[in-house]
Amino acid sequence: MSWKPLRVLTPRSILPALAVLLVLVAGAAAHANKPVPFGDRVAGPGGAEASPVNAQSVSAADLELKVGPGLEAYDRATGEHTWSYRREGATALYLSMAGESAVVVWDDGLVTSARPGDREVRWHRAVPGLADWLRGEGEPGADKRTEEQRRQLATERAAAALHTVQQSSPWVAVVTPNLTMGFRDADGDLRYNSKPAGNCLYDPTRTVGTDYAVLVPRSCTNSSGQQVSGGISGYRLDSTGWQLNAGPAVALKPLDGRRVLISDGPIVGPKVFDTKAAAPESACGSAAEPFAAVRPQGSCAAPEAAGAEQ
Repeated sequence: MSWKPLRVLTPRSILPALAVLLVLVAGAAAHANKPVPFGDRVAGPGGAEASPVNAQSVSAADLELKVGPGLEAYDRATGEHTWSYRREGATALYLSMAGESAVVVWDDGLVTSARPGDREVRWHRAVPGLADWLRGEGEPGADKRTEEQRRQLATERAAAALHTVQQSSPWVAVVTPNLTMGFRDADGDLRYNSKPAGNCLYDPTRTVGTDYAVLVPRSCTNSSGQQVSGGISGYRLDSTGWQLNAGPAVALKPLDGRRVLISDGPIVGPKVFDTKAAAPESACGSAAEPFAAVRPQGSCAAPEAAGAEQ
């Protein structure tokens, strides 16, 4: 056996230990003073801090929700301002419900999901390029817009970008010209992100959603900058998506919670696409009708008539 004498702590040997201790203390102090992530501020009436622990849960149907500058909740029965959710340095532009969740687009490109009934902020997701597109900077005529016009443009684009899908497990789609992303609302999990191929751009302003899917048109140009045939990308979370051929000026119009009228010019003619079955409806009286995956709905009116009735 070899014996080693006990080590005597000298001033020189104590210095490293003190340095480690100082780092730990500084780290703890920094953590204690760390700002709330994403600048979140959730408050009850009069600005008092609110939390789901000390707040009575209510149904989202019992609340009237408004945006600007944050997400504001009011009691539908009394009109009382029950709570607010705000983010420092950001303005809420648009909200859409996904089940019991209020999904909000902010002007800094962040998308958040909150449970108004529980006064709880559930998740935050940043969408690349969203803030730039909301602002419209660098576009022709952008420097001539007034501040009010900039706010109006950002609000309109936020409404075009955000889509919530209700069936099965609610989810959220965010569409920009260069990217579309899908998030599961239960936990904010990213389920897909897709960029348009080649010289193509997604068109958020023509995008439509149903209770089952989101359909995103895309426009494309050739090497000389002329518009050529584009297409439609369909997205769902419970199955694979699909691609439909379409012209550059295709128009989409929801008919109900599952069907969309696709108008693609006088040559092709309108058709109805069923987003639940992920297939087009057969035309009334066509030879393929008995064998079609989706039979015509209702009284078998022509698609253009069905669109006019909505």
